[in-house]
Order: sequence, then structure tokens, then C-alpha cells
Amino acid sequence: METIVKESKTFERLPQLDCGVCGYKTCGEFATAVDNSETSLKMCIHMNHNGSETKSVSNCIDCKSASQMGEKMGWKDQLKRDFDFILDCFDNEPGPRETILPYNPQLVKELGVKKGDVMIGRPMGMSCGCPITHCGVVADSDPRNGVINWCVTGPLRPRSEGFIDIGYYVAQGYEGIIKESKEKIELGRRYWFMPRRCMLQWRHSGLVNAITRLPDGSYKVRIEGLFIG
Repeated sequence: METIVKESKTFERLPQLDCGVCGYKTCGEFATAVDNSETSLKMCIHMNHNGSETKSVSNCIDCKSASQMGEKMGWKDQLKRDFDFILDCFDNEPGPRETILPYNPQLVKELGVKKGDVMIGRPMGMSCGCPITHCGVVADSDPRNGVINWCVTGPLRPRSEGFIDIGYYVAQGYEGIIKESKEKIELGRRYWFMPRRCMLQWRHSGLVNAITRLPDGSYKVRIEGLFIG
């Protein structure tokens, strides 16, 4: 795959944000699909499409390395607002891990939501207010309390396989890895952060209420008290 990506002309034209809105986990996977005529380059929302000519929009970040994303962005989000760190996904998971509570928690039991289910919903209200419908795969669920842990991904799998619609929900927390930051990471502090695959590239705010220092110097964290902007 690495060799194919390096030789792909499509890959060189992409912003390499790995945002997931095209339905693929990475820009590399998307480029391969475009090269194989499995999808269209127009599925990338970060591109301007003028007839046969395609150019990256001015606010796209040409980040060749995920570990340099913060510096490449100048530690500013798409609306030029400062943020403190990038929240990366766990290596063995398909997307950011989010803890959610549906506005109607009883739906978790009524719909039989379980591990592995493909699901969609939209975070609404004070917790988040994101205008984008989220898609993902359920990691685990608690039918008694109505709480769901899921990994947020792009829309490709729901489009092709079907999905459970959980409706509006409250985003309770994020879990992930901090590999790069411009501020010291401390328990009990509120930070502005950028989820690695945020489709809008908007900053989020949250309180770090659990933290583990990993052998490679990165941090495993849980963040609650979320809002955008």
C-alpha cells in the first residue's frame, strides 16, 4: 500500500487531512479507490472542482506527516482559532472514540444497539452542537443507562451496509492519544483541541479528567465537558 500511495498522482493532489468525510479512513485509501475508478475525486470536500481542473482550496493543509499536523496548521483551526493539541485515534480503532448519550436513552434498549453495529446520529446542544451527522461503529453499549461508546468514521459504510439511526445525542466524552501538543498536558486542565479526523477542522474544548503517560512519550487521555468553538 505504501508503494502504491507514493506512486499515486491522486494522492499528491489531496490535502492529506485524513478527515474521513469521503467515506475512506485515510487519504491514501481514498486515492487508491479513485485510481481504481471505485469513487470520484469530487467526494473530497476539501477540493475546488472547476471543470477538468482540480485544485486544493486555500485553507487545506498539505501535511505530509500526521505527527506534524499541528505545526502545519500553525496550531489554528479552519476558522483561524488557536488550539493546544491534536487528539489522535487509538491505533487499533477505525476512528475517534466518543462516549454519547442519546436524547432518548431508551432507544439503546429498544433498537438493540450492540458492539459492531453501524450507527448514525448528530450531537446537538450545549455538549457539542456539531452541524455534521456523525457515522460510526459501536464499541460497546449500556442499555441500562443508555450510554454508547463508538468509533466515529466516514459515511461510506453506512451508505453501503445500512445503519441504526440513534437521532440526536449528547457527546459526553472523547478518548484518544495525544502525540503532539504546544501546551503541557495536565490532569484537570481545560484545553482547546483538534480531533484528528474532524471533518470541519474546528477546534473543540474539553477537560482532561484521565491521563496516562505512554512509553513513547505520548499520552492516553479521556476528555469530558465538551463543546465546539
